[in-house]
Amino acid sequence: MNHEIKAWLFDILNAIMEIDSFFIDIPKDFSTYQKDLRTRRAIERNIEIIGEALNRITSKDNSIQISNARKIVDTRNRIIHGYDSVSDEIIWGIVLNHLPILQTELSELLGE
Repeated sequence: MNHEIKAWLFDILNAIMEIDSFFIDIPKDFSTYQKDLRTRRAIERNIEIIGEALNRITSKDNSIQISNARKIVDTRNRIIHGYDSVSDEIIWGIVLNHLPILQTELSELLGE
């Protein structure tokens, strides 16, 4: 695997782990997330990083298959360019439903 791609995959994994780390000392539930502006912004920033890394990966090698890569990149673009229309519910759904799948896929790609 190309060195750059591998580095970007690790960037994505690190962003997912950072998001998970926000919930070590606080409940991982929607109401807690929604009430904490700093956590919301930190999660949005990590989703931006994930989306940018996926965009770079798919631009460099479109043979790497990652579920919902296009949707994740689109979400990144929405957060950056449509910041005033970001839905807490959608971001929370990504955290609960899509990031665990992405983490599993990346671990398999990296052979971990």
